[in-house]
Amino acid sequence: MRSLASAVSDYCRGLWQAWDAWLFAPTDPATLCLIRVLAGSMLLYTHVIWSKDLGAFFGPDGFLPADLMDASRDIRFFPEDVRVGVEPDNPRMLFSYFPWLGGGWLMWLVHVLSLVVFFCLTIGLFSRTMAVLAFVATVSYVARVTPGAYFGLDKVNCMLAMYLMLGPCGARYSVDRLFAMRRGRTEDPPPSQSAGLALRMIQLHMCVIYLFSGLGKLQGDMWWNGSATWFAVASTEYRSLDMTWLAYYLPLADFLTHSTVFLELFYCCLVWNRWCRPVVVASAIGMHVFIAGAMGMITFGVAMIYGNLAFVPASWVRAVCDPIARRFQLALVGERLEEG
Repeated sequence: MRSLASAVSDYCRGLWQAWDAWLFAPTDPATLCLIRVLAGSMLLYTHVIWSKDLGAFFGPDGFLPADLMDASRDIRFFPEDVRVGVEPDNPRMLFSYFPWLGGGWLMWLVHVLSLVVFFCLTIGLFSRTMAVLAFVATVSYVARVTPGAYFGLDKVNCMLAMYLMLGPCGARYSVDRLFAMRRGRTEDPPPSQSAGLALRMIQLHMCVIYLFSGLGKLQGDMWWNGSATWFAVASTEYRSLDMTWLAYYLPLADFLTHSTVFLELFYCCLVWNRWCRPVVVASAIGMHVFIAGAMGMITFGVAMIYGNLAFVPASWVRAVCDPIARRFQLALVGERLEEG
């Protein structure tokens, strides 16, 4: 019995050590920093678009009045309480500062400050602080319009903003890095456990997104009979490119439909194999390029591609981004870089 208990204890200890090494392995922050630049620019773009009619979406008496949003949340999350006439608790799932702002100049002031935060995150100025503020701002916008104007892009934006807070997202490709180099710190940023954790969380979250997306598709008949892709590209509501030529190649449409379901269901398994990973990530990127180009969901498709970049090795990122970053460093730091 003692030997059995010792074997079980050793197995559990080894399992924990393997999990700890996998989750908290020191990682080059280059990939996380690239995601910061891209995700920050997407946050900036999507929230600039809100500026076209800010009061209509976030004002107290716009298209989405606060009282209507609260009532829709009640019906969505507690329909049985509404049916029996029980007054439900307010199921506000996320924090939002908009109810305290009202409308007018104060709402616009906070909106402009939020855009400044997203811009600073993109360029990497005070990156860790801006990452926290960007997450708070992103969640505040989303919580105010949920469920009336809450879509996949908003979910991915919140996800990326949340995990950027965990790691040194400004260690590379940032103004923070330039300031550090001007102070004489020209050595490469060291591998970081927090960078590895942030990337792992994005990777795991992407697996969850694809798995539940695939499971949801299994509930639709068109995904079983292979017609889902054809009906998606034939719909005039979302069409941005004319893909109706697929009507002459229905086996291709069937293949795209079933391969999409297969990819989403097994992404969470295949992407961890080092031999399968390039194929899986490239396939996912191709799928989102198709969604962006053929169905008009450009921002959502691009944001999902950014999430997939968490699986790209830091060496690949540095091979592409370091020469570009070095040009900026030479221009802005000059002789200090040469001396280093």
